[in-house]
Amino acid sequence: MLLKQQAANVNTFAVPSTTLKAAKQNIRVVAYGSKDGKSVYGYFTIPLSDVSATLLPTIPPSNHTTISHSTPNSSSVGCQTISTAQLHPPSCTIDPPTGDVLSPFSITCTTVEPFCCSGPCSFCLTTVDGNYMYCGSDLGMRSLFLPVGEKNHHYSLGLKVIVTNVDGDTINTTLFTQVRDTSCDSTIQDLQTLVLHYVTQLQQHDFFSASMLVQMFQSVSRRLNRGLNNKEEKSAKKKLREDMLADMCVALTTGEPLKILMEVQMTADVVLSLVTEEDELTYNAEWQACCVLTSISKSLISMTATEGDVTGLMQQATTTIIQASSNILEVSANTEHQREISNLVLNITIHIQSALLANKRPNQQPASLTSPLISLYVNRLSPDKLQNQFFSFEDSNSASFMLPSLGPGILPSVEPVDVRMLSFGINPFSWSKGDPIRGAVGGLSLTRENGSVIPVTNLGEEIEVLLPSLEAVDLNSTSLDLRKYSTLAISVTTPNTSLVLKLEPSEEISLQLYLGFQYYPNDTHYKAKTQLPHLENPPEERYTWVLGPKDMAVDAGVYYLLVRPTVGAPVNSSNASVFITSFTAQCKYWDETKTNWSDCGCRVGPRTTSLFTQCLCTHLTFFGSSFFVMPNKVDLSRTAELFATFFQNPVVGCFVCAIFLVYILALIWARRKDLQDKVKVKVTVLEDNDPLADYRYLLVIGTGHRRGASTSSHVTVTLTGSVWESEPHYLTDPDKPVFERGGVDVFLLTTPVSLGELQSIRLWHDNSGKHPAWYVNKVMVQDLETGQKWHFLCSSWLAIDMGEGILDKVFPVATDKDLKGFSNLFFMKTAKDFCDGHIWFSVVSRPASSNFTRVQRISCCFSLLLCTMLTSIIFWGIPTDPSEQSLDVGNIKFSWKQVMIGVQSSIIMFPVNLLIVSIFRFTRPRKKIQKVEEDQQPKSGSPQQEKKHSDTSPQWCKQTDITVEYVIKQDLHTGRFGLEDTQNELVSVYQLYRQHLYKQLQNLEKELRLLSPSQFSKAGCYSQAVLQVQRMKGLLEPHLSVQDHVTCISSTGVGCSGGSKKCCQKGLPWWFLFVGWFLVAATSGVSAFFTILYGLNYGKQRSISWLISMTVSFFESLLLTQPIKVLGFAIFFALVVKSVDNDDDDDEEYIYMVRNQVLTYSDDPDDVRISRRDSSCSFYQPPPPSDIGKMKDNMIKDRKVFALIMEILIYVLFLCVLLTAAYGQRDPNAYFLTQHIQQSFSNGISDSMSHEDVFTWANSTLLKNIFGRYSGFITDGNSKLVGNARLRQVRVKKDSCKMASSMRRSVPDCHAPYSWEVEDMGSYGPGWKSLVDGNTSKTLLTPWQYQTQSTLRAHPVWGGVALYRGGGFAAVLGPDQQNANSVLQYLFDNTWLDIYTRALFVEFTVYNANVNLFCIVTLMLETTAVGAFQYRSELQNVRLFQTTDGIHILASEAIYFLFILYYMFLQCKLMKQQKWEYFKNKWNLLELAIILLSWSAFSVFVKRMVQGNQDLQYYHDHKNQFPSFYETAAADSALGYIIAFLVLLATIKMWHLMRLNAKLNMITSTLQRAWTDISSFIVIIVIMFLAYSITSSLLFGWKVYTYRTLVDAAMAMVSLQLGIFNYDEVLDLDPVLGAFIISSSIFFMLFVVLNLFISVILEAFSQEQRHHKPSEEEEIVDLMFMKICSFFGIKTKKKQ
Repeated sequence: MLLKQQAANVNTFAVPSTTLKAAKQNIRVVAYGSKDGKSVYGYFTIPLSDVSATLLPTIPPSNHTTISHSTPNSSSVGCQTISTAQLHPPSCTIDPPTGDVLSPFSITCTTVEPFCCSGPCSFCLTTVDGNYMYCGSDLGMRSLFLPVGEKNHHYSLGLKVIVTNVDGDTINTTLFTQVRDTSCDSTIQDLQTLVLHYVTQLQQHDFFSASMLVQMFQSVSRRLNRGLNNKEEKSAKKKLREDMLADMCVALTTGEPLKILMEVQMTADVVLSLVTEEDELTYNAEWQACCVLTSISKSLISMTATEGDVTGLMQQATTTIIQASSNILEVSANTEHQREISNLVLNITIHIQSALLANKRPNQQPASLTSPLISLYVNRLSPDKLQNQFFSFEDSNSASFMLPSLGPGILPSVEPVDVRMLSFGINPFSWSKGDPIRGAVGGLSLTRENGSVIPVTNLGEEIEVLLPSLEAVDLNSTSLDLRKYSTLAISVTTPNTSLVLKLEPSEEISLQLYLGFQYYPNDTHYKAKTQLPHLENPPEERYTWVLGPKDMAVDAGVYYLLVRPTVGAPVNSSNASVFITSFTAQCKYWDETKTNWSDCGCRVGPRTTSLFTQCLCTHLTFFGSSFFVMPNKVDLSRTAELFATFFQNPVVGCFVCAIFLVYILALIWARRKDLQDKVKVKVTVLEDNDPLADYRYLLVIGTGHRRGASTSSHVTVTLTGSVWESEPHYLTDPDKPVFERGGVDVFLLTTPVSLGELQSIRLWHDNSGKHPAWYVNKVMVQDLETGQKWHFLCSSWLAIDMGEGILDKVFPVATDKDLKGFSNLFFMKTAKDFCDGHIWFSVVSRPASSNFTRVQRISCCFSLLLCTMLTSIIFWGIPTDPSEQSLDVGNIKFSWKQVMIGVQSSIIMFPVNLLIVSIFRFTRPRKKIQKVEEDQQPKSGSPQQEKKHSDTSPQWCKQTDITVEYVIKQDLHTGRFGLEDTQNELVSVYQLYRQHLYKQLQNLEKELRLLSPSQFSKAGCYSQAVLQVQRMKGLLEPHLSVQDHVTCISSTGVGCSGGSKKCCQKGLPWWFLFVGWFLVAATSGVSAFFTILYGLNYGKQRSISWLISMTVSFFESLLLTQPIKVLGFAIFFALVVKSVDNDDDDDEEYIYMVRNQVLTYSDDPDDVRISRRDSSCSFYQPPPPSDIGKMKDNMIKDRKVFALIMEILIYVLFLCVLLTAAYGQRDPNAYFLTQHIQQSFSNGISDSMSHEDVFTWANSTLLKNIFGRYSGFITDGNSKLVGNARLRQVRVKKDSCKMASSMRRSVPDCHAPYSWEVEDMGSYGPGWKSLVDGNTSKTLLTPWQYQTQSTLRAHPVWGGVALYRGGGFAAVLGPDQQNANSVLQYLFDNTWLDIYTRALFVEFTVYNANVNLFCIVTLMLETTAVGAFQYRSELQNVRLFQTTDGIHILASEAIYFLFILYYMFLQCKLMKQQKWEYFKNKWNLLELAIILLSWSAFSVFVKRMVQGNQDLQYYHDHKNQFPSFYETAAADSALGYIIAFLVLLATIKMWHLMRLNAKLNMITSTLQRAWTDISSFIVIIVIMFLAYSITSSLLFGWKVYTYRTLVDAAMAMVSLQLGIFNYDEVLDLDPVLGAFIISSSIFFMLFVVLNLFISVILEAFSQEQRHHKPSEEEEIVDLMFMKICSFFGIKTKKKQ
């Protein structure tokens, strides 16, 4: 109160600080400010409770108020006067309190009644971040859609409500709500319903306006841009976008225009969001969007735009509008509605330019906007500033203009001129028919302030327009050697253009150029000529010749350019060469009157390049350019001249010759493979077919393409049908190998009768040979009598170590569903396309049965490759159209020109090559007529041949003693009826099985003919049996139909159609092969010739570039693109086509071979009996399960042996590589370098040194060795001093320790030993005095000011006493000894070392080039609080430069990490198999530790390399300072530790490999058995050891150095047990206690505990010996040694 009274009538009042402190209350400071008749205030609080507190603003509550008013004291507007104190914030509520972005919110506010009494108040709503939401005079802000809140604060959103009355007074408040983002959960249909409902509500309540719509549409558009794009949803999204844009267009055209800039910004944002997805925009949507943009761009013109607005909100709003217009223009390109949309976009840009120019002052910074396709520029300049002015955008892809001097008749004299410039990335007038515009389109216009255009036409000086190409192109450069030839052919494809010729001579030379059209020019006959260089032009334009329509009429065709050097007579040539680049270009302007492109008044300038086109014009409007590069053309008349330069450019020619050489070698290989394939193409008649069995089946067995799919085993097959089951048949061929990988084997199997409908097939093998495993892919069986086929989809391994681990499996017949399954169709199509269809891959994997031989395939590949090279080199270097629209497919972009080049290449290349392939593939082989008497050759299946096979095939088991009992048992008792069946029973049977029954009787009759009457037990039985069979046949024959009878007869002999010729034969005649070979020779020769010719024409460098590009493209196509195509077609075939390819052509060929192969056998019964085999032989039985189990065990053991041998070999190699890499990181010379430096600097060092002794040592030994005999080298001159040496000390603070109260008067100061807590980090002056004088040199102050570890680039150091920080007080000694002496003297004079110093460090780095090592030296002089210094040194050697002799080290490191990747792969497989059990195995953890340490070493290695380079760079940049290499040394040290542990763990792993040794395995088992007892003894040993260590440290540590710490005492106890102990120092100190400690320790620990420990181990070892059981691994080791000895031919005895 007293203060208030004193300050009542004064303006300034001073209050003493004591009064403020005594008040113990905070003081609130209120600050007022006024501007433009408005005043605001704010308040701050000064807390007086803490004298160090600063002026802090008081944080207002969440609902706070800031009041601004027009007068300082009150507001009076004819109604009640309102004082400042009576102003209250508005009271606002929000409903609902929480919601989401699609929820409409309502905010209602009320104010104090007098505040708005003089007129309506305006209410504005923004977010607390300043984003505009709403402005209006309605107290209730309804249907507001709010943005999502801050996710990190529970979606909280702060809103600020500002209320302003007519007097300009404002009050505001802040609201908080929660707005979540749930739009992702809404479907498109939900959004459509919501938008329709919301728009309807607004229309019904007369709230329909753009500002109300954009709030909701902004949330909806975000959801539209995030949604998935399926077909149904995309259609709905298109409709919703169109409706929303239409609603906004209606609201803007029918309602009031926008008046607030923030509303324009929000509307533009919504439009941009709605037109972002180009594929979801319809024409109506584009038109509606242009309607909205036109309205809001017009609104911008009427708004008052200050300079701040232009750079702020106005800039943001116009940029968004231009971006949206750019998207619309891009979508409408090349559509039928482009003209309407382009006109609307141009109007929008004009409005934007007018808005940006509104209220703009002359000669200020220009305003420019940039979007992907539209760039806009405006500025207002005075007429004098327009002269010779260059206008451009920051974007290099936009057009630029250079105006000449404009006369006074064009520009106004005083009035400023508005410059409006536009640049389009695409042609906005492409709807106009005519020549295409392929570059950027730019326009410049000059207007007055009222917007009227200033015409600029018919200028005397040309305007320069630079129109950039949208993409950089690679032009065609042709090299001309003026010594050999000087004529160039140029192909012009576009008439009425300008031909641009750019020459680059190898030397400065005068050239005469003649141009002829479709004829060779000369001195008298030419179309145009010129002399180069043009000396009047700039240097870059002197060798450029531009021929425009004014110079000559440029027509489409071939032009010939004659280049002749201007030399003295009679010389006609020069040693120079010239590169010529030719292209055509056009400069056109947009004629707005005729609405087309015209070139009147414009020409192409000489500065035109591949990057931009220079147009020189005499008027202003929109300008466009076209850029054409002629196709590469070679002049055939210069063939001899080109080939004369072969030795200067042999690249392409040598490459083509190399292809020819490879082709010849490949032909030799292919011919050999074709001869081998001929042997494989045959139908193998099984040798164990019964001679009397004449019902034939064709077996086609396919072996898979998997690795190891072929087999060396003996395969047996059995067919099972609905009627019968065949005998087992051994599948083999004496003339060719069977069941090879990817092979198809065909066998002819016979049965006595038809098996009926096949149901299954059974395959097995005996697991013999070197590679017994067999992967059978599929089997096809065809009944040759009926033609019916059965397919069996096997796709299984018959192996004991693969797949199911079985050798015998039954496969059911495949149904139609199985055949059309995706897996079968996909793999069938893929295999066929790769093996036969793909022209390149089928060279290796060609089917043996195909008529398309390997020689023919390689020839087709050769022709195709040369044709590809020709088409590639023809179109090589042709640039893409820089302004052409590109098609985007994901990340792949291609233009229409690229598509056309591909089509043209295909037209040139593929038809002829497809014709060649078709001729070779579909030509029938030539039939050879063999005049050989058939009766002179034994037929397949004849007794003679069977005897031959029986003699050479000992595996057959023959049955020669056939008896009548055997016949009856095999053929009668097992039949459908017996011999005594009655006639009635026969009738009932033959009705069902008449054909089958008749066939059985025929076979039985044949069997009886093989027997004699003597083989029957009773006389007459033989004749009785024959009569019975004949009687039964006679009973059946009348009931057989003609068809059945013919079938039975035909089945006994040759097939009915076997000997008939086919009515028609597929394929081309055999002589078409000559046509195919002629085409191969022609295409290959022509392609090779022109490829070489083009290569010679291109020059060496360009030929190399083409060759690299073509090679990469070829292999990319061969190895990546084409396999993907094959897989894609296979997937399409399997999913869509779903047709089964039955290979009918191949099957018909096999059937034709079989039917022409007549099976005849001798009628001699003895021959028939010899040809038969006994089906009960063990060979025809599948292997029993017991044998399979033994085979599996043997196979597993063999695999384990192989794996063990490989593991040992790989690990030995791994260990060798690791040791090489480990020892490569260390150099033996490092030890000698360290010893030399240590000994050099340790002279003059004593056990106890004072401060004076330290300075004496530094002035003598230190400086003498740092600055050695030679300048810049230390000691003897072998090691270079890197940078300067540095002294650094660490200190402790004064009064850093506590003293007893009784000693404080006697001892004035106490300084503790060093620790981080008491370290002194202050800054002082010389002599450790307070820093007062500010005029002291910074260099002199440096040693007295503390510097942090990061500043000094140091690191903590372990000393003998403590761990010291890397910071401290440092002084650099300087570059020479004189400077170092003065520094030391200065430090000594000012007592730099005193009683507070705890450690002194001398730090420097040297480099010894002789051993290529850096040595980082740290010499330490440290002291405890007792005052004496002790010397200690720490040296670290690092190699930062890798020499050439260390290549083997780098190679070993690279190989080592390849090993690590290999072991990582193995461990990942183990983890996948064992899962969590993996971590329970200690050896797995060891492997994991090695891998982790290896990658840690790699990371540290990289860290050392990077840090080393940084330290070296720092040294090069700061050679007069101390260069710190501590970080590099620390990384090198860490790398050394990691490598050491790696070697340790890798060596320990050898124990795991030695587990296979029986003795070592027993030791391991012993330790495992005794582990429980051992662990107990270890605990006892540790306890006793710790007890003696603590006791000896307490008893002797105060005086004996060996026991000064607990760690040292523990080491002494260990030495005592080992006998390495100094007894005298203990006994001299205390004979009684010393003797007791030593004797008791030796007795208890050595004689008692350790002996018991050893006894436990020995007892466990003896038990293990008694109960030891050989493990499986020991058996594997024995087997491994047996195999190794067998490999080297050493005989071994098997263990019993």
